[in-house]
Amino acid sequence: MRLFVAIDLPEHVKEQVAGLCCGLPGARWLKPGQLHLTLRFIGEVDGGMFRDIREGLLDVRQEQLSLRLDGVGFFPPRGKPRVVWVGLQQSVDLFQLHDRINSRLTALGLEPETRKFAPHITIARLKNTPPARVGRFLENHNLFCSAPFWVDEFFLYSSRLGRNGAIHRIEAGYPLAV
Repeated sequence: MRLFVAIDLPEHVKEQVAGLCCGLPGARWLKPGQLHLTLRFIGEVDGGMFRDIREGLLDVRQEQLSLRLDGVGFFPPRGKPRVVWVGLQQSVDLFQLHDRINSRLTALGLEPETRKFAPHITIARLKNTPPARVGRFLENHNLFCSAPFWVDEFFLYSSRLGRNGAIHRIEAGYPLAV
């Protein structure tokens, strides 16, 4: 199974983000149901490790957190843009949750995450989009922000790659303390 850990966005926030999703040639926009904030990409695991991860994440303890979407950008930061994303306002609690999940998964035998955590929500994948058009998109939407929203749960997702992109399925949910 191909797995990742993520926060799902409230419907009203997904609707706000969906309002950004137009105006870039060569962009494959993600559907609102696919919008999420990845906390940790795990990758391919076998059935035994899947069960260990599903049960092991029950040990992650964290209080609810408040998040706010803030700004837009693209990856990679140098070179031809391939991904457009919405950023998040700085949140110590979010980084703490990320660290706790990463520590728990490492304790279960997974390799520690080596990339720096850069919280974002991918909204489009680009193919042959002129960089000048990406620049105009960023200029037009650089003040985008959402109202703060509460996160009271995170999820373990499985992902299956298909012809029209990835299909995500929630495998387990993990409530955060009130």
